[in-house]
Amino acid sequence: MDSVPNADADLMLRVKRGDREAFETLLQRHAPAVLNLVTRTLQDPVEAEDITQAVFVQVWKSAHRYEPTAPFRTWLFTIARNLCLNELRRRARHPAEPLEPPSAESEAPQRTLPDLHAAPPTEALLQAELEEKIEEAIAALPENQRTALLLCRQGDWSYEEIAQVLGCSISATKSLIFRARETLKRRLKPYLRSGIWGP
Repeated sequence: MDSVPNADADLMLRVKRGDREAFETLLQRHAPAVLNLVTRTLQDPVEAEDITQAVFVQVWKSAHRYEPTAPFRTWLFTIARNLCLNELRRRARHPAEPLEPPSAESEAPQRTLPDLHAAPPTEALLQAELEEKIEEAIAALPENQRTALLLCRQGDWSYEEIAQVLGCSISATKSLIFRARETLKRRLKPYLRSGIWGP
């Protein structure tokens, strides 16, 4: 497991010397995980692609400042998190307005009766709906809890690495992850026990 972080650091030191091939290797290795985090943070796939590209532009531009004192990916994901926070702040200052005002029809709640003759929903459909509810619940978490949880769910991140990305202590990181999980359990409990998805 240690070989990949060391390889990343070696590649980044080559990037520091202007090696574009090393940069491409890092990009291919880490872009999917960065895009996943950014997409789930911003909830906008198009914006997430732009921010992910900006992350790697920043990596290239900041290469001269890179020092292998911590794993490369903690440095990379710190950049990703900071750019996400900047975007969230920008959105808060300049909320997007719809291009067209909603019509009276679209404002009225749509009430449809269930089709009693329709086939019952399939397991795959129910699973997709549950996953959508999980994503909504994750998106509603405070940013630091969401980021901590998403990095933890990547599987091979240590608490120390997550703490470095968040800029907080290991105990605070554990607390953020615990609170995020408890919030998700509370929010998803009705869906899991409603008889729609669970017993």
